[in-house]
Amino acid sequence: MLNKTQRLLSLTTALVVTSASLAAAEPSADLIAAAKKEGTLTTIALPHDWCGYGDVIAGFKAKYGIEVNELNPDAGSGDEIEAIKANKGNKGPQAPDVIDVGLSFGPSAKADGLIQPYKVSTWDSIPADAKDADGYWYGDYYGVLSFVVNTDIVKNVPKDWADLKKSEFANSIALAGDPRASNQAVQAVYAAGAATGEKDPTKIGAAGLSYFAELNKAGNLVPVIGKSASLAQGSTPVVVAWDYNGLSWRDTLKGNPPVQVVVPATGVVAGVYVQAISAFAPHPNAAKLWMEYLYSDEGQLGWLKGYCHPIRFNDLAKNNKIPKNLLDALPPAEGYAKSIFPTLDEQDKGKAAITTKWDSVVGANVK
Repeated sequence: MLNKTQRLLSLTTALVVTSASLAAAEPSADLIAAAKKEGTLTTIALPHDWCGYGDVIAGFKAKYGIEVNELNPDAGSGDEIEAIKANKGNKGPQAPDVIDVGLSFGPSAKADGLIQPYKVSTWDSIPADAKDADGYWYGDYYGVLSFVVNTDIVKNVPKDWADLKKSEFANSIALAGDPRASNQAVQAVYAAGAATGEKDPTKIGAAGLSYFAELNKAGNLVPVIGKSASLAQGSTPVVVAWDYNGLSWRDTLKGNPPVQVVVPATGVVAGVYVQAISAFAPHPNAAKLWMEYLYSDEGQLGWLKGYCHPIRFNDLAKNNKIPKNLLDALPPAEGYAKSIFPTLDEQDKGKAAITTKWDSVVGANVK
């Protein structure tokens, strides 16, 4: 399943850049003034421990003096799309200006007329296969699905998806989202399907559903959304989540309990998240300035601090913009050697199968 997106985003090709860097570009004075006049940016679904968002939001506020109204930090990608739909005519505080969603949600939001185009100053340093050519959506960072394990409770740490089926993991395993709405959970199901050895992209989603149906029937799946709190309390001692979330939880818990983040031996699925501006944004200039900040060197390095791989990693590396301490803090690159970057078409097919058939095939009401 090696594809062009994988080759462009792989850490093993981090120093190969063919496009000219515009990393030094800055937003115009007119845009900054217009954004400051609006005074507020409304975001949605941005937990502070996700990819270092807490520091990124603080950095934006400090740099531009714009307030950030944060809606529903625990929402999933599907919830973000619904929030735009529900607030088309609303210019109040419940209408999101910007969204951060899984890759497959970008094209569908564009097709539905829910987002507007904008090309940031560093546009040319974003890989072509990770952005919409017209500027409606653009990849920002990526990570891989991992097992986040409370090793106070789990003594035999799982190394691969097949291990999660063992009886010793009864009432232990949770997804970090509802697979009917959360991209993180959808991709976890897809990854489990890939780990079965299924090669047909049109069938991987179904294979993942069958896997989780077995997990649920065995009593190993806990039907709640796994978080750092449930991980620490032991109600969900194994959570399937993006590696950067697991590493952030580990740091926050500070060894109480000890946490191990495991990249599985097979079915290593990498997920690109994309940014976009609502077509009905109440604060369109603040939204554009937010995008400029996220794709600036400062914003991109903010993702690295949160253990995410920024989409402009290659460009930053080429220009020696990455501090050594940030590189040293990343997990070993070898763990990502088998990463699969599903194409948009593969993601769309997987998402359609997983979100619509989870109830009938798996039957676990995750909430």
